Amino acid sequence: MEKIFSYSQLLSFTYNIFKAIGCSDIDATTATKALLAADVRGIDSHGVARLSGYVRLWEAKRINAKPEIKIVHETPSTAVVDGDSGLGLVVAPYAMQVAIDKAKNAGTGWVSVRNSNHFGIAGYHAMMALDHDMIGMAMTNASALVAPTFSIEKMLGTNPIAVAIPANEQPAFVADFATTTAANGKLEILQRKNADTPLGWVQDKDGNASVNANELKHGGALLPLGSDREHGSHKGYALGSIVDIFSAVLSGASYGPWAPPFPAYIAMPENQPGKGLGHFFGAMRLDAFRPADEFKQHMDNWIQRFRKAKPATGHDKVLIPGDPEREMEAIRVKEGIPIIESVVADLKKVGEKFNIAL
Repeated sequence: MEKIFSYSQLLSFTYNIFKAIGCSDIDATTATKALLAADVRGIDSHGVARLSGYVRLWEAKRINAKPEIKIVHETPSTAVVDGDSGLGLVVAPYAMQVAIDKAKNAGTGWVSVRNSNHFGIAGYHAMMALDHDMIGMAMTNASALVAPTFSIEKMLGTNPIAVAIPANEQPAFVADFATTTAANGKLEILQRKNADTPLGWVQDKDGNASVNANELKHGGALLPLGSDREHGSHKGYALGSIVDIFSAVLSGASYGPWAPPFPAYIAMPENQPGKGLGHFFGAMRLDAFRPADEFKQHMDNWIQRFRKAKPATGHDKVLIPGDPEREMEAIRVKEGIPIIESVVADLKKVGEKFNIAL
């Protein structure tokens, strides 16, 4: 069962929760918009369903509601940002803006982040560059839930990558994907529905294929993009590793199996080599490569030609990355956002802690 909420209802509730844990007006607004971007775009696993998790991390003193975010090292086109254990929903937009500002001056801007937390959907941060005639990139490492190809040990996170590219008359190209076969949030949705996973999402503690959505609770692991070696899991493993290195090894965050877990009840790994989670952001000015209008006209041409690609049997059309989320956003802004019953109950419990009604 689902209940429909308007965007404004969820905006008010989420903002008040962030304020209740001590966020400033500006940070509460920033975090709320970043979080709800997931729900509006149909990525339900990373929206308000995560709100209680952030509150629990704050209660465990792993999230600082009033961080002093700062640049700790920089060159004209690069920077390292320390998030001071802040909400990733606040730290990430700060860092992406630094990348954009550097790109305005140097043509490109690259920012690696340490000492942060879960930052919501990567696409939200990458898309910040679009209004500046820039290409945006965002990625983050995450809780170690993923076994490398040929392993049974959880070493990597779902480690998403997002790239947003502006066009002229066509909607922007926005690719936003986990480097695993499926994001952990999708696994959590299936757990709430008491449903099995498709084959290829998880393996059991011995490395055997499984469809049990609760497999991680029994020592199992998520699988890299590709599922197994024969279907290209080594490529997903490599992509996830690149994200981990760019986000954490480069910045001084904790990487690999030492990345801080999102569930507050899981103990922090011992002997951490860095501080908190890490992110990586990039911004590239179009006119650093060719005239912006010229590029965007050719992006229109690229997109239109791919839309005209002959669809396979059983399919109506070929999609461009970003199409499903953009179409979902148009529907949900108009008709409201459906929240499943178990998440509604979870949100009500969070609200009761602070005497805030949903």
